[in-house]
Amino acid sequence: MADPKITLPACRPNINSLEFANSRKRLRWAALAAVCAFAAQPAFAQDAPDNRSLDELIPPEAVENPESWADQGIPQGDTTTPEDEDFRLDSDDPLSEMPLVSIPWPDGSEIPTLDPLEPEEPIEFATFDEEIPPLVAGSEERISDELVLVFPTDNSLFPEREEFLDRFNALSTIEELDDDGNVARLAVQARNDEELLARLLRVYGYFDGTITRSIGRVDDSVDAELEVPAARFDILPGTRYRFGEIDLGNLAEAGDAYPSLRSAFEIQSGDFISLDAIETEQLDLDVALGEQGFPFAAIEEPELLIDHAREEGDLTMPVEPGGQYNFGVVTSTLPDFLSGRHLSRIARWDPGDLYQRSDEEDLRRAILATGLVGSVSLTPVVVEEPANGAPGRVNIEADMTPAPLRTLRGNIGFGTEEGIRLEGSWEHRNLFPPEGLLRVRGIAGTREQLAGVTFQKSNFLGRDRILTIDAFATTIDTDAFDAETVSLVGLYERRSTLLFQKELSWGIGFELVATREAEITSDGQVSGETDFLVAALPGYVQYDTSDDLLDPTEGFRIRGAVSPEISRVFEENSTYLNLQFDLANYQSVSDRVVLAGRLRAGTIVGAPVQNIAPSRRFYAGGGGSVRGYGFNAIGPTNTLGEPSGGRSLVEASLEARVQTPLLDGAVSVVPFVDAGTVSRSSTPDFETIRFGAGLGVRYATTFGPLRLDVAFPLNPGPNDNWVAVYVALGQAF
Repeated sequence: MADPKITLPACRPNINSLEFANSRKRLRWAALAAVCAFAAQPAFAQDAPDNRSLDELIPPEAVENPESWADQGIPQGDTTTPEDEDFRLDSDDPLSEMPLVSIPWPDGSEIPTLDPLEPEEPIEFATFDEEIPPLVAGSEERISDELVLVFPTDNSLFPEREEFLDRFNALSTIEELDDDGNVARLAVQARNDEELLARLLRVYGYFDGTITRSIGRVDDSVDAELEVPAARFDILPGTRYRFGEIDLGNLAEAGDAYPSLRSAFEIQSGDFISLDAIETEQLDLDVALGEQGFPFAAIEEPELLIDHAREEGDLTMPVEPGGQYNFGVVTSTLPDFLSGRHLSRIARWDPGDLYQRSDEEDLRRAILATGLVGSVSLTPVVVEEPANGAPGRVNIEADMTPAPLRTLRGNIGFGTEEGIRLEGSWEHRNLFPPEGLLRVRGIAGTREQLAGVTFQKSNFLGRDRILTIDAFATTIDTDAFDAETVSLVGLYERRSTLLFQKELSWGIGFELVATREAEITSDGQVSGETDFLVAALPGYVQYDTSDDLLDPTEGFRIRGAVSPEISRVFEENSTYLNLQFDLANYQSVSDRVVLAGRLRAGTIVGAPVQNIAPSRRFYAGGGGSVRGYGFNAIGPTNTLGEPSGGRSLVEASLEARVQTPLLDGAVSVVPFVDAGTVSRSSTPDFETIRFGAGLGVRYATTFGPLRLDVAFPLNPGPNDNWVAVYVALGQAF
């Protein structure tokens, strides 16, 4: 048996075909030749490893002249198998039967060179007008350059088309992102919009609709070479399904209330399916249950089972009425803070009234409106179960968390004629529970200084009724008079608030006033002082249909005030009646323009003007009166030309409140014109009417508009300035 060997005929490099640039390349080829020579030696499975280095394997002649050494080839003696016993395999070795392995080398073979790949042809998008024929014989709705919907021409096949389009436009992913001409982006969005269209069809009861999506290019330019990619959806709504069976669970257990409750859920078998209608009617039924005495009613999520064979959907919405109840009383978890008795007075129901969820919610809002609690939750608690067809009874438990009770406030205002006005106050809103407020306030201004203390009891003897007792001392310096006054004022009223604006509000009270007043001469000196003691019983009533207290856009307000008064002056008593009437109207003429008008008239009858304290006479002029003139600067004058006040008053204002797009509509401009007159007599004589006009700016905030008015007197008097500026919170009227 011949010894196994490995033949490597191709290990010898074809050196003659190579050009060597330097000796380093020669050395590499010499090393390669030596390795090939070594590799050609017989190899046996049990050969001892050859640990010779590469330098020992390469003979000196191979390094000196590798070309010639390589041409010598491999010595024949080196190719034979050594006869030494160490190199022979044992006959029992399994490799002894192994045949000679020879690996031929494909001389002259070359690796074929691959031809470069041809670039793929660009994707051509067909135009809608030519290569993509309409799949629906209908009319196109071009939503945008990138989006086209096609509906059946016959509108009766899809009468919800307009509403459908509005909803799709609001939710479309294609419409959501900018048009950048990216086809890949458009294709992904088109798949999302296809799913959206299918969902919207199901909302309207079309469960067999067909939507075909295609992406193409639409010529959207005068230059025909400029094309934009677009998505097109051909929509066949199919048959609109109807409601089949309707299962409302145990609603019939509501007893006598069942007919009205079932009528509140207006879906009937045979009606066209609308998922919107299911949601709306579920809410209506829930409201009806809450308003008809069922505080524990529960409605499970509706399920709609679609039967394509019948083209109907069976609706199941389990309802558990839970029993009918009447109101009991309100209980409090903080009886020393806000007692249950006080909360029952706030509630708009009496014990024994049928439970209504709206009344419960109204009580929650009223408790929050006190400003004394940070949070409140109301829970019906059963005290008597329904029996023999009669409703049960539930108390309403109020679980409250107190809010911070102390408040420090500050206001600042400025008018060119009125000067600076700084006002601050500190208050504790529950110093005398329940809802007994104590406020300390002060005013430091150019024309007014005040210090006072106020006690106020909210929800006193009834809901929304407020008792106020105010004691203060003040000094007022105007162009017409100076006054040093001490007053004690009490008022019991039903007041309209920002949270609970009321159509009807009223108030009645008393005033005790001691004042020392003097008129101002033309050179700024004070004339002789006069002491007045005044007692009055003022009252008012107001009817308000406006839609907002601080920034009304619709409705009107009518207010009438009357104050019978007695004045002690010059050691004699004078009695008179002070009457005032106010009317304001607001009308929206467009989405951005509101016209507002105001009229005020007043009269004092029963006493000559000199027997009426200057501070209690009528004046006009200022930011809340006739803009463009100084505070109280309009009216009769004394012999020195200074305003002295009168016994009758007429004012009128007209302005347009125009919203601008600035700051997302928060800024409005307000052109306005005002007029006013004051007469010495108790009836207006209109001898001198002052007019003012100007332009204002309003900035809308969460607590009302900030107002800046610049006004000019149109027929100023000798002491009037040429311009006036007013800054305040809220509209002028």
